[in-house]
Formats: sequence, C-alpha cells, structure tokens
Amino acid sequence: MSDNEQPQAQFNPLTPEQLAWSKSVRSCVPRIADLKVKIFADGADTAGMLELSRNPLIKGFTTNPTLMRKAGITDSDRPISFEVFSDDFAEMERQARKIAGWGENVYVKIPVTNTLGESSMKLVQDLAQAGVKLNVTALTALDQVRDASAALAGGPPAFVSVFAGRVADTGRDPVPHMAAAVELVRRYPDIELIWASPRELLNIFQADAVGCHIITVTSDILKKLHLVGKNLHEYSLETVKMFHDDAAKAGYTL
Repeated sequence: MSDNEQPQAQFNPLTPEQLAWSKSVRSCVPRIADLKVKIFADGADTAGMLELSRNPLIKGFTTNPTLMRKAGITDSDRPISFEVFSDDFAEMERQARKIAGWGENVYVKIPVTNTLGESSMKLVQDLAQAGVKLNVTALTALDQVRDASAALAGGPPAFVSVFAGRVADTGRDPVPHMAAAVELVRRYPDIELIWASPRELLNIFQADAVGCHIITVTSDILKKLHLVGKNLHEYSLETVKMFHDDAAKAGYTL
C-alpha cells in the first residue's frame, strides 16, 4: 500500500453472542395488542373524549375539577370518574352521592386527604358501605394504598389511583413502587389499581409489566401510540429530516 492510499475500513461481523442478543431485542419490540393493562383516557375536552370513545383501545375515562369544567359527557358506556370539589367531608359526601346518581358506570373520585392533610378514609368507608363506586385519588405512599384498600373492602367495585408520575418526580423509581402497590390490593378482588399521572408512553408497558390493572393516559401521550414498535432506524432518519427542515425554515446561515 502506497503512502497516499488509505486503509480500507474492516467490517467486523457480529459474534454468535451478539447475534443472539440482537434477535432477543427484536423479539422484545412492544405491541399494544399484547397489553393486559386497561388504558383510561384522562382529560375533559369534549370533542377529544368523544373521539376517544370510538377507540377500542380506550377502556374508560377519568377527569378532575380542573379538567371537567368543559366536560359534558356522562353517558359513556365505559367507566368514567368525576371528582368532588369540596374540602369539607360532609359536603364531599353530598357531592359524591349526587355524582354517583349520574349512571351505573360513574365512579366518584375522593382525594386521599383534604387540604389540611386530614384522612378521607372514614368518608371512603362510609360511601363504599353505602354502595357508592369510588376512585380514591392522589395517593403516592404505600401506606395510603394499604389504608384506602382496607376502607374500600366489602363495597362495590372501586379504583385506587397512585400518582406514579409524581413518585418519579421525587427521584424514586415508580416501577418497584407500583409493583408493591399491586401486591397490597391483590387481596381485594373488587379493587383495581390505577397507575396515574404517567409521564411517557413507556409507562404503559411498565404498568402492564408489574400487573397494574389500569393506567390513565393524557391525550398528548395517547397521540404517540402509533409509535409503538416503530423501526428505530426509520425513526432516526425522520428525526434527521425534521432537524434539517426546521433549520431550513428558520433560515439559519453560517
């Protein structure tokens, strides 16, 4: 080889171990059809919820006072949760009983405490024993899961919503946390655990892996469902094109 010639790049084929690993990775591409966890849409945009109600992937709906100001949907044939908006337990009970009368598929969301940090478990127990379907919400700690489950025991079907996204915001891994919550509710067959406040699409598959019954998903995350299982090389190329197009539109020059 002369001084002016450049050495040819050598192609190094994958070892048998690397090939086996590559095949195992390809076999782990996630598929929506394989999910056991139920996806509930979280929001209150009327048009958006009507559209989602036609999506067979969406098994229920949940909302809260902040989101429900624009909502007008109470006739869905799937579970739908509406939250009380009082901070007084007596008024919470009045509102809960009224909301419960909106339909058989309606669950009433009761926060785990009021704003003073006073436990709602006595109210939860009273409502459950009265036959009100409840969604105990805003839980983060495992002792709250234990207490809420005990308060709901013996009542009609109910949900316990653990805000896994907020757990993650504290630097804690939500996956083992939610796995422990699954075990706490396992002894109560009429209670379903909700992975609430997800931060990314991956949370759907994490919730499924630990045995969570339900995950509530906002519209911005639901819009990414078409990306599940997408070819990563194709996605990389699309990203390069996006950066190039954005730079061209901005008119950047050097």
